[in-house]
Amino acid sequence: MVLTEEECQTLQRWTKRRTSAQALALRSRIVLACAAGSSNKDVAAALGVTAATVGKWRQRFVAARLRGLDDAERPGRPRTISDEQVEQVVVATLETAPPDDGTHWSTRLMAKQTGMTQTAVSRIWRAFGLKPHQLDYWKLSTDPHFVDKVHDVVGLYLDPPERALVLCVDEKSQIQALDRTAPVLPLLPGTPARMSHDYVRNGTTSLFAALDVATGTVITSLHRRHRAVEFKKFLTQVDQQVPAELDVHLICDNYQTHKTPEIHRWLARHPRFHLHFIPTSSSWLNLVERWFAELTNRKLRRGSFRSIAELEAAIGDWAEQWNTNPRPFKWVKTAEQILESIAAYCRRLTTPINDSGH
Repeated sequence: MVLTEEECQTLQRWTKRRTSAQALALRSRIVLACAAGSSNKDVAAALGVTAATVGKWRQRFVAARLRGLDDAERPGRPRTISDEQVEQVVVATLETAPPDDGTHWSTRLMAKQTGMTQTAVSRIWRAFGLKPHQLDYWKLSTDPHFVDKVHDVVGLYLDPPERALVLCVDEKSQIQALDRTAPVLPLLPGTPARMSHDYVRNGTTSLFAALDVATGTVITSLHRRHRAVEFKKFLTQVDQQVPAELDVHLICDNYQTHKTPEIHRWLARHPRFHLHFIPTSSSWLNLVERWFAELTNRKLRRGSFRSIAELEAAIGDWAEQWNTNPRPFKWVKTAEQILESIAAYCRRLTTPINDSGH
């Protein structure tokens, strides 16, 4: 097998270019090795393929040169849906309302409207990432000090002060002790675990938690009520558990119990405590919410509790188990990146929509 200089350069480029398909890269290596004088058996052993594979691509290259390394056209049913029909479905989905005066299209309605099958409509939607049935919700903070608070809180995450502890504090209130009316049926091969839809309410409790941003450990306290009195007790507990030589920076939301005169007096008597408030409607900025999500998904959502005491014991045990192997949640976005992302979203919301719906 003899290669021209141009063919050799092309094959070398295909083997080294990162964007080349791996199958094409392997075929190029086979041809180059054969052109170097190696036998089919030696090439197969060197590249980890069979001798039949080497022989196939050697013959294909001899017959059609570089074009012979492309995949051959595969037999199959020809397309029955034209590009114009695909465009019709996409445009109708994005720019029109369904004929039944509904809020969004379904595959059945679109199939009836366009004369296609429901399967064809579904495939087109998947290809273009269209999900008319899905709706995402959003909410923007109206806090007049939003920018300053974002810089303050994110600064604590990314560059915490020395000789200080940064704690994300919040309450998960009204946790219900729910007991199912029938025993939970266990997981079986081919069958998920099953529980009855109806339940019995056995009371509620409130969980106060402080997440250490650096280590991921959590200080918790459970109370039957959710008032400034309970929050003050929780602050006292935090004060007792944090070493006295460290300052304490608490990241809190704007709940009224965090701002009562009683809390202000407590903070005045404990000057090492510093409160940092996240903007209103911005719970995503408080990392302890991520820990609450873990607690809900791993312990509460599928739990069954016959009393408040049983619920509180389960929460306490889970928190204790978490602290034996804590996993901190790492904050990565800077304040500037967050503000730019929100600004871009606001620009989208305020950009006028033209007659075509764009």
